[in-house]
Amino acid sequence: MLDVLIIGTGQAGLAAAYFLKKKGIPFMLIDKAKALGDSWRNRYDSLQLFTPRNYSRLPGLDLPGDPNGLPTKDEVAAYLSEYALTFDFPIQLDTEVKSLTSIPRGFEVETSRGTIQSKNVIVATGPFHKPYVPAISQSISNDTTQLHSSAYRNPGQLTPGSVLVVGAGNSGAQIAVELSNDFDVHLSASNQLHFKPLYILRKSIFWYYDKLGFLQAGNHTKRGKWLRQQPEQIYGFQLKQRLKEGKIKLFPRAASAESRTVFFADDQYIEADNIIWATGFRPDFSWIQINHLFNEHQEITQFNGISNIPGLYFIGLPWLSCRGSALLGWVQHDARRIAEYINNDLKTM
Repeated sequence: MLDVLIIGTGQAGLAAAYFLKKKGIPFMLIDKAKALGDSWRNRYDSLQLFTPRNYSRLPGLDLPGDPNGLPTKDEVAAYLSEYALTFDFPIQLDTEVKSLTSIPRGFEVETSRGTIQSKNVIVATGPFHKPYVPAISQSISNDTTQLHSSAYRNPGQLTPGSVLVVGAGNSGAQIAVELSNDFDVHLSASNQLHFKPLYILRKSIFWYYDKLGFLQAGNHTKRGKWLRQQPEQIYGFQLKQRLKEGKIKLFPRAASAESRTVFFADDQYIEADNIIWATGFRPDFSWIQINHLFNEHQEITQFNGISNIPGLYFIGLPWLSCRGSALLGWVQHDARRIAEYINNDLKTM
């Protein structure tokens, strides 16, 4: 039986591995991916982070390049692969988890490559599980090309004509800006857009967030509660400029659809040749078959990543303990805490 099994080899799983190794705790990582960094590598080609390299690194290894510059998704994918190799973590890829159940003195994990038993399990599968597409997509004609943002790679996937991007978070904003170079682009946003600069006085806005304590603001603090109530911010002003120039047209929430026509909440409508659904994801932990873990809202019962089930931990989820819990440069704080907790727990066994 293993001491610790980490499910997931993204930044959260690797950060947890780093601190477990520092404490001399035996562990293994598994992932359904065929290569390290695939969770980043398989996203749209033009994806660029809005956190600079010095705030997009894991403990013990810098991300190569200008520390104040913004890395691409391929840089991050290569970095995560190099990180795992640098610290020689024991990793088994191409291993899909089918179920996680509780057994005496630990857990049993059924995978595509057999059964694994472990005293402790860290779930580091991230928040992006099931792509969410609104039900109105089913009313749209097959003549319209539809892609969720998770399946979008580049403009070459689309047919000539107009594009409707539904969802105006940072991914939707980046995709809309990219497509506006070659297409007639419409953007549907459910809420008012809020923009923030990437840099202020040549420093990343995340430098200011860090100094002001915004990213470490805990869930249950006054500052954390206030931050959770704030609208999503779009980083950078490219979208704002394209809207001002008329190269992208803004519409409210997409309310319904019929054939190739999409109707908006204010009764405007357009015909769309292509639709990109930048509408996010829904979590899916249905493979965890453990009683009393989920509350009445089907949410994980946990505090700072430590669940109510002894030996079961979560990492890399939004607001797990603080504003930065799901960010590449800040997940290490949760990883350090969980490794310390496991270390103390193993000493008492």
